[in-house]
Amino acid sequence: MACAGLVERGDPDRFAATMAAPVPVRAVLFPLYAFNVEVSRAPWVTAEPMIAEMRLQWWRDVLDEIAEGQGVRRHEVATPLSRVLDADAARSLDALIEARRWDISPQAHDDDAALDAYLDATGGTLLRVAARALGDTDGRAAQALGRAAGLAAYLRAVPDLQARNRIPLVDGRPEGVVALARRGLTWLDEARATRHAVPRLARPALTAGWLAGPVLKRAIDNPGHVAEGTLRPSEARVRARLAWVAATGRF
Repeated sequence: MACAGLVERGDPDRFAATMAAPVPVRAVLFPLYAFNVEVSRAPWVTAEPMIAEMRLQWWRDVLDEIAEGQGVRRHEVATPLSRVLDADAARSLDALIEARRWDISPQAHDDDAALDAYLDATGGTLLRVAARALGDTDGRAAQALGRAAGLAAYLRAVPDLQARNRIPLVDGRPEGVVALARRGLTWLDEARATRHAVPRLARPALTAGWLAGPVLKRAIDNPGHVAEGTLRPSEARVRARLAWVAATGRF
């Protein structure tokens, strides 16, 4: 499956989480996560802002076709994506693409609220739509967990963003990093408090948030891990964590 291969290469942590899910669930999640890989890398594959905008617009057009029930263009990701999204989900994902326009510009986020909104529109929206595709009509746990997991991934990406002349953090001082990571843990607590509302069949989607807690806690314990690019726990801990989350459905 082309979508699975794309996710394996471009988002190995989500790939591992998805492979821990039942096969029918994978068929739903892989097109969504492949879409996310394509959109998230669009601003980075060219130095020309206009070309990056065009790449993002291409995906907005795909979502419009899905939302309007038109024939969707043939594409290794767009075609299977059209089979797992309804009109409302397609419209929701447009916010994810709009947020990714920030990645094109070297400008910093205006403030904490702007960064939070970016994380909510990217990580939060993606996980909420993924859980909804599996029957979660509540969405609160998935949105909050996606926001927390998005922050964890974002903090891990800080060295790469800085190498690309971006300014990823509103406050890059150690105390600023700790405050941001603590905010992420409050989102994780929100997700845990509303987990009961997620139907059992949709819970495998939440496995994608498996590394949020450990990464955010490492940032709090030693904010220097962010600049050093060492937030990811050891592979032994990573494997054990994934096995535990997949088996228990807890995060």
